[in-house]
Amino acid sequence: MKLEEVKEKIEAISPKLLGVPFVVAHTFCRNERNLQLALTERFRKAATKGRVWKSPAFLTALKNAAYGFDEQQSRSLGGADGVFLLDRSFKPENEMMRKIFDRFLDKPGSGAAEIAQALETEIHQLLAVRVVSHHMRLLGVLHRTPAEDFLVLVDFDTAK
Repeated sequence: MKLEEVKEKIEAISPKLLGVPFVVAHTFCRNERNLQLALTERFRKAATKGRVWKSPAFLTALKNAAYGFDEQQSRSLGGADGVFLLDRSFKPENEMMRKIFDRFLDKPGSGAAEIAQALETEIHQLLAVRVVSHHMRLLGVLHRTPAEDFLVLVDFDTAK
């Protein structure tokens, strides 16, 4: 998928983000498994405020969701692009961890409960993940079902 196609997809769903837990922007298929890439209004607001919404680095990071989540390589090995787990045990705690855990998953009213409800699961079943690209990290939650995966993006981080 080209960056212009990614841009068109997010422009098409942007007006639909208000008042719903998330909107699916695109379905990627890798290793015969679908990954539903979804965006939230929270994500759009954060990216707009951070002046990265629709930037080339932002679009490239979105495109990297196509790598999918690989259970065999669920942790990021420096330099690899893709979807990787974030966990609470990493030390020292970094800004990505604070954004996804403290300011989203653990914070009442953040939208996490609504996302979990829409995915017909519990908050504690959502996996904290980051979509890694060279210039940016997109933060979200992953819900795995027997049939497919749902990646719902809620924030971003530009720290290296």
